[in-house]
Amino acid sequence: MEGRSMGQRLVEGSRTFHQGHPRNCRKNILGWNQYLSGTMLSALRLRLIRAVYLGMVCSFGLRALAAPPIAEDYEYSCGELRLKGLMIRPTETTGPLPAVLVFPEWWGLNDYATSRARQLAELGYIAVAADMYGDRKVTTDPQVAARLAGALKSDRSEMRRRAEAAVERVRTDPRVDPNRVAAIGYCFGGTVVLELARSGAPVRGVVSFHGGLDRKADLPTTSPIRPRILVLHGADDPLVPPDQVAAFEEEMRTHRADYRIVRYPGAVHSFTNPAAGSDPSRGVAYNPQADRDSWREMAAFLAELFQKPLPKGHN
Repeated sequence: MEGRSMGQRLVEGSRTFHQGHPRNCRKNILGWNQYLSGTMLSALRLRLIRAVYLGMVCSFGLRALAAPPIAEDYEYSCGELRLKGLMIRPTETTGPLPAVLVFPEWWGLNDYATSRARQLAELGYIAVAADMYGDRKVTTDPQVAARLAGALKSDRSEMRRRAEAAVERVRTDPRVDPNRVAAIGYCFGGTVVLELARSGAPVRGVVSFHGGLDRKADLPTTSPIRPRILVLHGADDPLVPPDQVAAFEEEMRTHRADYRIVRYPGAVHSFTNPAAGSDPSRGVAYNPQADRDSWREMAAFLAELFQKPLPKGHN
């Protein structure tokens, strides 16, 4: 029977069974049953071994994929002010990686800023959520937030110094490629990253999500502005009206900046944050579509900036 298929063996066995003496038939029945049992058992064993192997591979793969990024406190200072950021980095790293600073909304370094840093780590970057107030001060009170952020909006020089301190800390970290550092910011943080670009800070690019675009006329701007700039703007944002956008574009042209503005129709201020609510008539509201689209814009911008392909599933 060697070299024959299972079908051929069944046909031949059937012929043998129907031929000869009844005593031979009984022998044939017993022999054929033993053959079938052995063959089926071997097939079952093979399937079991294959299932166990695939299970081990899948289990290992899922553990690798599920390995959470590593978070660690990240302290630095600006003069006498102690700043307490948070680094979140991929579990598996080979050599220095590109780094992205995250500058929070006016609430301070809260869970929302941390979640964005974690998303960046999942893209393969070292992410550092920066502290702009000192000792990682956080508030949920709009009046306190307005006071904290307002002090730095009025003193853009101090705003720049604190942001530049974060950049310097990251660029001197041996785990970071100092020539591949960028910064993103939300609302108040969006204003901060634009000041970094204006100051000539050593970052490759900045991304502002629904940030203020105004500037202080008495503060110098480097010319040309070296970092690439991506502004992700709610087209119906009453806090950043069209005349402010137009003035920003004129400023960028004057200083020969490589910039781009993406406008999201129907989106107002804070369109990336679910905590902003769902009523755009208030001027502040979450917009799920604009949130998803703006994140994809940022991811593509960073991938091009660093010449680092996006992980599968993030394109």
